[in-house]
Amino acid sequence: MDMASALLAALAVCVCILASGAMADGQNVTGDGSRPAELRIGALFTFHSVIGRAVKPAIELAVADVNADPGVLPGTKLSITMQDTNCSGFLGTIEALELLAKDVVAVLGPQSSGIAHVISHAANELHVPLVSFAASDPTLSSLEYPYFVRATTSDCFQMDAIASIINQYRWREVIAIYVDDDYGRGGITALGDTLAKRKSKIAYKAKLPPGASRTTIEDMLMHVNEMQSRVYVVHVNPDSGIEVFSAAKSLGMMSSGYAWIATDWLSAVLDSPEHINSDRMQLTQGVIMLRQHVADSDIQHSLLSRWRNLTRNEGHSCLCSYSMRAYDSVWIVARAVEQLLSEGNAVSFSADPNLRDAKGSNLQLGSLRSFNNGEKLLEKVWHTNFTGVSGQVQFTMEQDLIHPAFDILNIGGTGYRTIGYWSNVSGLSVVAPERLHSEPLKSSTNYIELHGVIWPGQTAEKPRGWVFPFHGKPLRIGVPLRTSYKEFVMQDKGPDGVKGFSVDVFKAAVGLLPYPVAFDFILFGDGLKNPSYNDLVQKVSDNYFDAAIGDIAIVTNRTRLVDFTQPYTESGLIILAPAREVESNAWAFLKPFTFQMWSVLGVLFLFVGAVVWVLEHRTNTEFRGPPRQQIMTVCWFSFSTMFFAHRENTVSALGRFVLLVWLFVVLIINSSYTASLTSLLTVQELTSGVQGLDSLISSSSSIGYQVGSFARSYLVDELNIAEGRLVPLNSPSDYARALDLGSGNGGVDAIIDELPYVEIFLSKYCKFKTVGQVFTKSGWGFAFPRDSPLAEDLSTAILTLSKNGNLQRIHDEWLTGTECSANDKDIGSNRLSLSSFWGLYLICGFSCVLALLIFFFRIFCQYSKYNNQVGLERHEPEVVTRPARLTTIKSIISFVDKREEEVKHVLKKKPNDCLQPRRGSTGEQSTLPL
Repeated sequence: MDMASALLAALAVCVCILASGAMADGQNVTGDGSRPAELRIGALFTFHSVIGRAVKPAIELAVADVNADPGVLPGTKLSITMQDTNCSGFLGTIEALELLAKDVVAVLGPQSSGIAHVISHAANELHVPLVSFAASDPTLSSLEYPYFVRATTSDCFQMDAIASIINQYRWREVIAIYVDDDYGRGGITALGDTLAKRKSKIAYKAKLPPGASRTTIEDMLMHVNEMQSRVYVVHVNPDSGIEVFSAAKSLGMMSSGYAWIATDWLSAVLDSPEHINSDRMQLTQGVIMLRQHVADSDIQHSLLSRWRNLTRNEGHSCLCSYSMRAYDSVWIVARAVEQLLSEGNAVSFSADPNLRDAKGSNLQLGSLRSFNNGEKLLEKVWHTNFTGVSGQVQFTMEQDLIHPAFDILNIGGTGYRTIGYWSNVSGLSVVAPERLHSEPLKSSTNYIELHGVIWPGQTAEKPRGWVFPFHGKPLRIGVPLRTSYKEFVMQDKGPDGVKGFSVDVFKAAVGLLPYPVAFDFILFGDGLKNPSYNDLVQKVSDNYFDAAIGDIAIVTNRTRLVDFTQPYTESGLIILAPAREVESNAWAFLKPFTFQMWSVLGVLFLFVGAVVWVLEHRTNTEFRGPPRQQIMTVCWFSFSTMFFAHRENTVSALGRFVLLVWLFVVLIINSSYTASLTSLLTVQELTSGVQGLDSLISSSSSIGYQVGSFARSYLVDELNIAEGRLVPLNSPSDYARALDLGSGNGGVDAIIDELPYVEIFLSKYCKFKTVGQVFTKSGWGFAFPRDSPLAEDLSTAILTLSKNGNLQRIHDEWLTGTECSANDKDIGSNRLSLSSFWGLYLICGFSCVLALLIFFFRIFCQYSKYNNQVGLERHEPEVVTRPARLTTIKSIISFVDKREEEVKHVLKKKPNDCLQPRRGSTGEQSTLPL
């Protein structure tokens, strides 16, 4: 509360006290804890308002029911004193202070959030609880107002429900129309906070003074109708709020394309009897409105019959949510006082020492007295827990009513229908909140869907939520006027004035939108050099352009200013450097294979030769002879197979098998070597003095960049390269000239530019090459002002172009493939490594091992038979003087070295022949050597 309000309140106190004079003790109650004969409570609201007419009979009926209930305040009559605030903050403050001067134990109300802010200070001082059934401003829940009790749902929850609806229909911006008082400001502030959590926002806050005239409302609506958003949230007072829809209908704003959401003030208006005799329903066709949810119950049905009898002459036909909240507010106070008295506490008042007359003043401030047990009564109120006509009445730790919920209604025809619910437990749902409270949530059930809505204009199609502003004027699209790399965007004499790859992508994407978009292309730049793309993006941020298209890189500093669409092509910075031819040398024939390849190949040649020798030694005379001759044979055979010039024949099956596999491997290796050597000798090999980004940064050489590109700021800000090393270049010919000159002759050693430009450059200048990989990842997109819905729709269209292949088709029409791609390959890519032949080597090695295993298995079987056969020829055991193991190994080696025919000859002898002694020429017995 500001200083002016404080002075107003003080003045009201003075006026009130001077008018009423010194009042006697209100309630004749002793301090011994006995029950009073009469207990007075107050009620503060505007009698002739929409809410006032609904709550007055409800309060009277509740007081009568309390007095008729023997279980509540037995022996004590509850009386009610009502004061009319007359829809005036000044008069309402005076009436409230006059009511507090009557020694009431609690006040029902006030109805107005503004008056509640003022009177809460007096209630804090006098310890009198304020139980309000209508003040919904969220800021009243602060610690500044401890004696304010909200017996209705806070607008904090209502705005959460509205934000959920906005999020459900995927609207990103809304316009808030509200009354400029505590009630309106508090609610719209809460709406802005909860929308921000859902990535949406209030685009404009259209405020109306309390009791605004029709002319003021129309002027405001004409102003917001020129804006982009077409979703309106109306949060005004029920007594004058219907004028907003009346003015909107006269201005044609209740037609197709608009979306209107009203807070629960509208349901209070339509639930009142006055709307039956007027044409109000026709003014609000298609509007979505909220109403505090109250579940059907037997208590409600019982009250409804008595309500109709009481209000028959006044025309009230039904209970509204405010009526039920007011009825339950009386019971909240009555039950709290009953608990207070049951514990032996007295209802008594005493003079407040802070209100004593000062320095002989004639103002009798002592007439305002403090409720002695007001703090205890407040505690009882917070602990209230009973089932009322509005449902479960209980307060949370945050001092809000438990289970806040709202009905979501859609107005159509002569009434309205429920399209869903919102509660703080489940959010949006088509299931009643009381069912969700009583049963666990099922993740498989979709509670978020709402029923269909009939929108303004009697259409079931959801409004897009925005239109182009300025009454359909074409969008101003900024296009860079390039002087180089015009394949992307260039000036043209056609109707559009521009053409190029980026222009065609934009036009194709716009053609996929479900609504027409009118636009004009406006060139940006002087035509002498490429314009600054940062300046172009800034123009969009400043709303000079409605959008900007072209080869605009999506980088961090630009995304802080505007929103970009989905990238339509990949980009990123890469190094472009001069290259020189490498002359062939005497050892060029070794380049097709890597060192590891040559090493493994040599070992494999010797290994295969050794395997063939082992397999052929016993059967093939060409693989027998002195050791030196056999070694030469193995080496010659191994390397002669490379040229298929081996002269030794293989006679064994295993030897032929191994040789067949090996010759196949040799064939593949020879063919690959020939192809690789041919490629290396016919294709120019290009090398550059620049090794990579790190070496370029650490050097002192000059670096070129394209005028207007973000590369300059990236090199300076991110890579910390001195500005003196940077050379601006404008065209491909400037690139080539600067790279040819070099850093020492006024040129550059390297150029850092975006990949699409470099690819086009290399297609025309083949003596240059890229070094390393792209070291930044970005893309090109179209720039729009922040939160522009057109950016999101165009992103979807670009994805569609990419999916159906049209984006690639446009790319192929404008951007041809590079002609110097072969020169960009590093020499290492033409060299054959070990990994290229490991499969062949594996097959060859497996074949050799398998053949050796079969061979040695066969040898061991023969040796076993041979050893048994020869043992029969001996007459007496030979004296063994050497170790048995060494003898056995030598015996096996000697056996392997024997010719196959000799072994077979011994094995074919009969056992009787083996028993006959063999004698030499001297007649002595002899044995065959092992």
